[in-house]
Amino acid sequence: MSITRFRPEIWSANLLVALRKALVYAGPGVVNRDYEGDIQAAGDTVRITSISDPTIGTYTANTTVIAPEELTDAQRTLVVDQAKYFAFFVDDVDQRQAKGNVISEAMRRAAYKLADQIDQYVAALYTGAQTANVLGSTGAPVLIGPTTDTGKSLAYDSVLVPLRTKLARANVPTEGRFVIVSPEFHARLLLDSRFIKVNEAGTAEALRNGMVGRAAGFDIVESNNVPNPTGNVHVVQAGTNMAISFAEQINKTEAYRPEAKFADAVKGLTLYGAKLVRPEGLGVAYVDAIT
Repeated sequence: MSITRFRPEIWSANLLVALRKALVYAGPGVVNRDYEGDIQAAGDTVRITSISDPTIGTYTANTTVIAPEELTDAQRTLVVDQAKYFAFFVDDVDQRQAKGNVISEAMRRAAYKLADQIDQYVAALYTGAQTANVLGSTGAPVLIGPTTDTGKSLAYDSVLVPLRTKLARANVPTEGRFVIVSPEFHARLLLDSRFIKVNEAGTAEALRNGMVGRAAGFDIVESNNVPNPTGNVHVVQAGTNMAISFAEQINKTEAYRPEAKFADAVKGLTLYGAKLVRPEGLGVAYVDAIT
């Protein structure tokens, strides 16, 4: 690669596309980007305003005196306070002798590593889920081992179905529901015919951003960034993208020639932030990963 052929706007766009393809917790269908806007610098704030629900009264003809109530509003802030960067160089000799475009591959790997950092950050927001939507605890996790019924697993009966019920009780829309699980949890589901058989799972959809199947009304997504608060306890998260708002932008990507080297170098910066704006839209289960 020659430094003269570097186009910052093109490389930034390519990096952004690769980044979004690698995201799970901050990926499409899991978070919304309703308040993303134009982010230019770390510390930028997105203000999210909500209003109270109107009171519903009973009307009696010729009797009821209607007095309109004043609605109250509340404002929450989504602060874009996470700033991550990468910087690398490729020596001219190595670039010349290597097969393929070394820098393009390095940019792809940079996107993957940035996505890993972002996912870990968004995954940690599970602690804000409303109490009524939580199954188990770090001290008393839900067991997900096999049942006495051949071909069935507690992962389905004791986690997915109860989480579905909790979200239904919280009036969370059924459309677009997801659940993010660990490889160990997914392994348990693979022993359950209700998950692995297309006619019982209800979908033959191709894999996307970690999606590995569908069951109990959820798109099942697998991730290595499932929170592990203690010991063998993993956190399963369920919900829709109405729960978490995410804002992110590749702010700058630059190519340059390091003064002390015969090499091409690239550096990039990404800014992001996230907010659990609807705690009732997220369901959480603490599970014992090794049962």
